[in-house]
Amino acid sequence: MKRVKVLLASAVVGALTLGVAGALAQAPQFFRIGTGGTAGTYYPIGGLIANAISGNGDKGVPGLVATAVASNGSVANISAIQSGQMESGFSQSDVAYWAYTGTGLYQDKGKVEDLRLITTLYPETIHLVARKDADINSVADLKGKRVSLDEPGSGTIVDARLVLGAYGLKDDDLEAEYMKPGPASERLQDGALDAYFFVGGYPTGAISELANSTAIKLVPISGPETDKLLTDYGFFKKDTVPANTYPGVDATDTIAVAAQWVTSAKQSDDLVYAITKVMWNEATRAALDAGHAKGKLIQLDTATTSLGIPLHPGAERFYKEAGVLK
Repeated sequence: MKRVKVLLASAVVGALTLGVAGALAQAPQFFRIGTGGTAGTYYPIGGLIANAISGNGDKGVPGLVATAVASNGSVANISAIQSGQMESGFSQSDVAYWAYTGTGLYQDKGKVEDLRLITTLYPETIHLVARKDADINSVADLKGKRVSLDEPGSGTIVDARLVLGAYGLKDDDLEAEYMKPGPASERLQDGALDAYFFVGGYPTGAISELANSTAIKLVPISGPETDKLLTDYGFFKKDTVPANTYPGVDATDTIAVAAQWVTSAKQSDDLVYAITKVMWNEATRAALDAGHAKGKLIQLDTATTSLGIPLHPGAERFYKEAGVLK
């Protein structure tokens, strides 16, 4: 009888152990992606990627629950990754480089040495949006105007100040304001703002909506001052916003940086490998192509370009298997 009781007890303990192990095996693993404001490009692209990599039936990474989180942009995302508040996030290539090397914007903040790249996404174009009647035809014309540079903590404000500096301007030379593109569009539409900067893939929803209700123009960022900016900062590239990308707006020469998906070296190699592999499968490709105009520009053959920071070992493993890296 005692032997029977012992066997029954062992069976119960074994069943409980298997049950706990099974529950642990099925426990979801959360992977947050810091994006940007909901009116920009980061947020919808982040949503597409989060949906693609989340475990869903036979798609995605098993057990992974990925979410796109609205944020103040590049600088805020890197800070959240560094503090552990986010597992990953989007960043401009210039901001990521400065963070990793402890230069530029991060000169007094110290290096973010654990920052690692999952993939380069698409070009992020610097938009300088102005009311058509504001008499702004070049960056130099911003002097004394009411201009939003975006919120502190965003990558846009960093690049806006570099552009202004190339033309000998700083915040104090403007009636500077600091807001996201959505509120900035509303202020411009109401006549309370003359222009605003936005860095992101085109077309972006806030500017498209604005152009449908208000006569606007994109101010060119070109000429000798810009050429020197390109020489001084290698992460900038020339770019052109095609005509009618925004209703009634002519083709405009400007500059761009790269949007990148970054994470921490603390994230496991196997997890990042699995995420990167799903990022480049056929289902994700179809979702990106159908989900957003910038999605079509997210391509495997440019995934390892603009490498200002190291690749995460898990991502690097995939790219070597895929033949993108030697």
